Amino acid sequence: MSLIWTGALNDQYAIGGQVGLYDTTLRDGEQTVGVVLDPDQKLEIARLLDGLGVDRIEAGFPRVSDDDWQAVAQIAAAGLNAEIWGFSRAVPADLEALVELGVRYSVIESPISDLKLDAIGVPREKMLERITNAMRFAAENGIHAAFFGVDSTRAQPDFYDRVYAAAVEAGAKEVVVVDTLGIASPEAVADLVARTVKLVGVPVHFHGHNDFGVATASAVAAVRAGATYVHGTINGMGERAGNANLGEVALALRALYGVQSNLKLERIREVSARVRELSGYALEPWKPVTGETLYRRESGAVASQFHDPPSIEPYSSKLVAAERSIVLGKKSGLDSIRIKAEELGLVLAEERRAEVLAAVKQLGMEKRGLVTDEEFRRIVG
Repeated sequence: MSLIWTGALNDQYAIGGQVGLYDTTLRDGEQTVGVVLDPDQKLEIARLLDGLGVDRIEAGFPRVSDDDWQAVAQIAAAGLNAEIWGFSRAVPADLEALVELGVRYSVIESPISDLKLDAIGVPREKMLERITNAMRFAAENGIHAAFFGVDSTRAQPDFYDRVYAAAVEAGAKEVVVVDTLGIASPEAVADLVARTVKLVGVPVHFHGHNDFGVATASAVAAVRAGATYVHGTINGMGERAGNANLGEVALALRALYGVQSNLKLERIREVSARVRELSGYALEPWKPVTGETLYRRESGAVASQFHDPPSIEPYSSKLVAAERSIVLGKKSGLDSIRIKAEELGLVLAEERRAEVLAAVKQLGMEKRGLVTDEEFRRIVG
């Protein structure tokens, strides 16, 4: 029996196939303001990501700090099923660190937009030289490298094409289209990814941020255009408005577009909660996939259909291992009272339900919140 109840509306837009998921929680995600994870915490998260089915885990940027160095070393030695990737700038010291740590896979980044180049005072030709030297070094030292053009969605097309073609010619095995500031519309992402796929002849990733709230849509557009891997983080954590949310991307691709991934959606809420706990931040309760109110129902109109999940939910709670529940408050209805009484094993005659509902609504308005099970018991009793 299907756990997805979206109907046939999306069928004509199906993409199909498979996409790889690349998690950058331990590097880009840790750039969330105020989040600091120690090596043991990062190793714990890496194990969770591995159990979640993530294909590639970016263990970190080893030259940021001694903690990051130790985290990359521990994760690389942990014997996980996922590919463990490092992160490096196109500078010799960063690349030498990867060799010293024995990291076999790495993203190698360089800014390529004129805005970024002007800000750091490096001309185009000098940056192009750095990039090609870095790719050659990686290839010569057995590192499977993906070129990561920072702010590539704002790079001038002529320079973009030169850089990506040169990076591959110099030894890059893959490339990443990078929407560093989340400025690209999904349509623009699709065009740029498609152009890059045609240009380079190697696997193309998409790395998107969520500054305009379209990171998931852009990830989908990238996959439609031929992206092999999508980057993201747990809970969408990251700088500013965060990164693409890996759980949301995986669910949207599967449920709306028929694109499979190896992500075990039934574990995403558990991993989400633990990453939040370690990182010290909270989520909006209405967050897709992992929000705490996703399957909690207060509305009486909805409670009347609670027995028939497809009528009030787009996909089954079983898909993401969530619990369905009725909660009581100002917006409750008679069916809410009946269901809650049955759930708690309380005997409540039908003729008393309206009286109890009135008391529940009144208490909910007085509290400006929900009525607890214990309060409900007292009302009924």
